[in-house]
Amino acid sequence: MSNAASAYARTSQTTASPREIEAQALLKAARQLQEVQSNWTGPDKNMHNALLFNRRLWSIFMSAAESDENPQSLEIRQNIANIGVFVMKQTVEMQTNPDPSKLKSLIDINCNIAAGLSGRA
Repeated sequence: MSNAASAYARTSQTTASPREIEAQALLKAARQLQEVQSNWTGPDKNMHNALLFNRRLWSIFMSAAESDENPQSLEIRQNIANIGVFVMKQTVEMQTNPDPSKLKSLIDINCNIAAGLSGRA
């Protein structure tokens, strides 16, 4: 990466809103999962890494949803927690019975929530 690109990446990270940072993280996870689905050759390191990244991301969202300091309404926090539980179940299902079609729901969830966070929904 060039120095200019590195500087831009640092600047964009410091000026992005928390919602935009969350949206970008969701899109990164979706891209990784999409790449696994598009280049499927069976369960491999890329699949496990993509699922791990997505699971860690959703663990953060679920922890934030449970926090008493979270400014969101209880209904929104409950919805996030419910989606997180679904994501975790789908991840376990994908790990125990790998099938690239099972990645679609995880990709769709991440893309749809990212769009909502970015105001594009």
